[in-house]
Amino acid sequence: MPTEENMINDTIRRHLKQLVKTAGLPDTEESRQSLEEAWIEKMNAFDSEVESCGMEQADALPAEYEGGAMLMTYSGSLITIGPLMDGARSVEYRSIGIRNDVPESAEAEGTNLAGAVEVDASAVFTEGPIEKSSPVFRIALVSDEMEEEDQEELLTEVTRILTENFVDVNKTIIQ
Repeated sequence: MPTEENMINDTIRRHLKQLVKTAGLPDTEESRQSLEEAWIEKMNAFDSEVESCGMEQADALPAEYEGGAMLMTYSGSLITIGPLMDGARSVEYRSIGIRNDVPESAEAEGTNLAGAVEVDASAVFTEGPIEKSSPVFRIALVSDEMEEEDQEELLTEVTRILTENFVDVNKTIIQ
């Protein structure tokens, strides 16, 4: 079983080191460790929640996939991508409150993926205030066989639960 320290690869560690500055934290080893601990808790919460909701983790989200998805970025932000309906998608971004260089949240209707979303690459969108994300760490897909309205309800609920969880992690670990 990997230790918590081994759960964060060097790419994530470098990204979190840069995040120390944008989060307004002192540039200390303690700040970096706090961010890493918070990030591990968020990753575990993401994995647990998407599994309990029957979502499937994947390495990529093809642009033509008709189902919705939930993304977790290297920064620990959440991106909710609605199902493809009438040729477009909704997208919701939540920074979860520790970054000072991005908006806390942003939403777009009538947008699309500019291409496939892949782990370790940015998600890029065609329209709206969300143009490009931090590199994506996790992709969880909603079954495209589920009714669109049910997909939207599921994604709304998962987003709510994870947002609350991530905010709680920030309160207890990042002081």
